[in-house]
Amino acid sequence: MEPNIPNTDRKRVVIVGAGFGGLKLAQKLARRTEFQVVLLNKYNYHEFQPLYYQVATAGLEANSILFPLRAIFSDCKNVHIRVTTVTGVRPAEKCIDTELGPIAYDSLVIATGADTNFFGQQNIIDKALPMKSVTEAIALRNRMLQNFEDALSVQTEDEREGFMDVVVVGGGPTGVELCGTLAEMRKTVLPSDYPELNFMNMDIYLIESGAELLGPMSVQSQTHSLEYLQELGVKVMLNTRVKDFDGRTVTMNDGSVLRTNNLIWAAGVKANPVAGLPAEVIGRGNRITVNRHNQVQGFTDIFAIGDVAIMSEEPDYPNGHPQIAQPAIQQGRLLAKNLTRWVAGKQPEDFTYRNLGTMATIGRGLAVVDLPFIKFQGFLAWLTWLFVHLMSIVGVKNRLLIFINWMVNYLTYNNSLRLIIRPKIPAGDIAAMKRKLDDQVEVGKPA
Repeated sequence: MEPNIPNTDRKRVVIVGAGFGGLKLAQKLARRTEFQVVLLNKYNYHEFQPLYYQVATAGLEANSILFPLRAIFSDCKNVHIRVTTVTGVRPAEKCIDTELGPIAYDSLVIATGADTNFFGQQNIIDKALPMKSVTEAIALRNRMLQNFEDALSVQTEDEREGFMDVVVVGGGPTGVELCGTLAEMRKTVLPSDYPELNFMNMDIYLIESGAELLGPMSVQSQTHSLEYLQELGVKVMLNTRVKDFDGRTVTMNDGSVLRTNNLIWAAGVKANPVAGLPAEVIGRGNRITVNRHNQVQGFTDIFAIGDVAIMSEEPDYPNGHPQIAQPAIQQGRLLAKNLTRWVAGKQPEDFTYRNLGTMATIGRGLAVVDLPFIKFQGFLAWLTWLFVHLMSIVGVKNRLLIFINWMVNYLTYNNSLRLIIRPKIPAGDIAAMKRKLDDQVEVGKPA
């Protein structure tokens, strides 16, 4: 039985995922009379992923980078939002399975994005701190703040070092931005919050397996980002791979070790395809192979967009498009146009990625920006980064909240968000409670 979605004579487009691509597609189809849009997402909100690190370092509260899906589509009667997890697709029956029940589709769009790639290293999976969702960013913030509280009470320098030192793995924008912000906090706000601790002894390491930071950016930006981080006191280790982490010691491929309880993993992503697709359509990085209309290989009614899709047919991107916001947004926009053209009996347009540039911020008032026509760094780059991110946020209210937070933080170093907030865990056998809940969900009983 379907989860109470009305049957109409409109073409039903089921979109799985409300990231940048899925949200843009749903917005473009929301007022089209030809379609009924069913938007499925694990959460009832859209997440602005580029600012996860701001939440993790207490620069922004989580609600500043989240926007409720129902608020976005409040006046769109042909958009039906369901908060659920998709468990698989049955292409022959034109149906997907969810925790709420099966849902039929005329067109299915997979926009499930990507998750952290630990490259099969089980110790790191178990003990490292990822940052690919708001909940993970909040967990990281809680962990870091609790570490400083714990460092006040330990008896040995080794224990204190373990709590205070941080190792970040991955020299992409996330790793660079996180290290820059942590270094700024070490210099400004943390000594004020914890005057009993000597933050001269807090080491921040950034480990990158390649020969440079910010691999896809220009040499100019790579060089400046390294210089900025080193000026902030971040210890950058290039051409280095993390081999293991036992919760107390990070071991590198050359046998060297670092003492820390805190390994933050930002070293790569792996796509999240939906189960039930043929094995031959899954390509590099676990991404779904699509043509230039974003149709999944071998299908005319199943599409994939954004990080989960790999389109190798565009000559300039034989290994697929970068897994960032702009390709997803542009693919979502064009797919909405092409779905409309197909319904009207017209030929679809091929997708061509328009590179609008890349940028990263490194600490207070410093950033690097690569635009198609110019590359620049420093304070002007930081202002550009700030403006672009503000304009990309969904909702005027969110933009205003973020702007106020950033300006107060920039001018005063004062931030009221450094709070350790955890959900209350009920007493009892948590594992048994979880097993009972899973059993009830499996047989369809009320929890």
